[in-house]
Amino acid sequence: MDADGLLTRLGGFFAARSDTDVWLVGGAVRDAILGREIHDIDLAVAGDSEPIGRAVADYLGGTAVPVEAWNVTRVALPPANDSAAPFIIDVSGYCGSFEDDLRARDFTVNAIALPLRCWDSDERIESILDPLNGRADMVRRILRATGDDVFRNDPGRMLRGVRLAKSLDFRMTPETAQAVRRDAHLLERIAPERVRDEFMAILAADGARAQLEILDRLGLLCRVIPELEAARNCEQPRAHHYWDVLGHLLHCVEYAEEITAGRRNSAIYTMAPWTAVEDAYFSEAIGDGHNRRTVLKLAALLHDIAKPQTRGPDENGRIRFLGHSEQGAEVVETLLPKLRVAGRTTSLVSAMVLHHLRPSQLREGDQMPSRRAIYRYYRDVGDAAVDTLYLAMADFLAARGPELSPERWNNYARMIATVLEAGATPQAGDDGPRGLVNGHDLMDTLHMEPGPRVGALLERLREAQAVGEVSNREEALSLAARLLDDDAIEVG
Repeated sequence: MDADGLLTRLGGFFAARSDTDVWLVGGAVRDAILGREIHDIDLAVAGDSEPIGRAVADYLGGTAVPVEAWNVTRVALPPANDSAAPFIIDVSGYCGSFEDDLRARDFTVNAIALPLRCWDSDERIESILDPLNGRADMVRRILRATGDDVFRNDPGRMLRGVRLAKSLDFRMTPETAQAVRRDAHLLERIAPERVRDEFMAILAADGARAQLEILDRLGLLCRVIPELEAARNCEQPRAHHYWDVLGHLLHCVEYAEEITAGRRNSAIYTMAPWTAVEDAYFSEAIGDGHNRRTVLKLAALLHDIAKPQTRGPDENGRIRFLGHSEQGAEVVETLLPKLRVAGRTTSLVSAMVLHHLRPSQLREGDQMPSRRAIYRYYRDVGDAAVDTLYLAMADFLAARGPELSPERWNNYARMIATVLEAGATPQAGDDGPRGLVNGHDLMDTLHMEPGPRVGALLERLREAQAVGEVSNREEALSLAARLLDDDAIEVG
């Protein structure tokens, strides 16, 4: 059932409860006026929200979850299918004047209400309550705070404002932007889960780089990720375009978004390997309900986060960032849990940051990567292998910016495509090929004792099979014997 049909059902439900005055408020009214699809429904009732919220949940077959601190009861309705998200109805309670309740909301375009009984009425437009002229701001396409203390009362509204302005294609008024900059330091008062949700929603939307730049101009970006401040004005060698590390990271987000969008409107993105397989892969939902495409953008933002602390000259006096991948992975593993990012997401981003230079190191001169190098890449990088290939492409593009050589980019993209194609075959799978010999075969035939050398030898044999050096049991055992005789098996 769509939102319009759901509102009609709710209208009938409350019509039978003549003792309850119910208002449809905020985003649903705003989106209805703008002709946009309604995704969530917010209802306002006088007094305690919980009894009404539970009654709505029982009527619609949903689940009610009270949020006592806000006098809100959230009703989650079952999704229409396995891939859809639950439909949310928030029932909020107010005390005193309902108009005062509207004036205390975040932005004027959300401080609009309609009696629910008028949803299907011919008097719907005339019945709208709009004390702060939010409809006029819609016409002007501006986002205006309802008052000077909006962000002091709830600092999370600052991030929500950036996200909402992008979603609506509105412009934040100068006065509202100034209030955000003034109150940006209050963001630390907000629960990390809420900061995470708002920030990841901003990152998930198209045009993420521009929104991150807006967050930065408003003083919010480094409140969310303080470690980015050191990247500002951190200069890079001439091999990179003139952007400092922070600029490089922001542009890397942009390129990560573009090469996974499936767009073919320029030669740059036409060269990037992309099929329906990759589209499905990056659409896969992982931790926190976000997909791999969004997590890739997060990794792009963080992949060089340790460059400032590793910047220094090498023995030839050239500026290098030795160890920034390893230290960056450690930063990620500390930073993301503070934002309550899911463990799987944290592990995936950490792996991408740790290995983001690896794809560029697969080539030997101008040659395509060897089967052995590709096998070891997939073995070592595991679940993050494909994601890291796309991060490497975004990094390549962001390092060169407008100075990009189409020929060099074409060669690099072809190399990545070769590694991707090899990764689609069993020979370069996460666990390598199986079936020629097992640990018992090695111990019985070669008189080995159980221990780590058996596992190390098995791995060498899997690699040999992957690159075509052995193809049957006899060849595998023969190679194993030679490796042992040559003492060529290292453990660890």
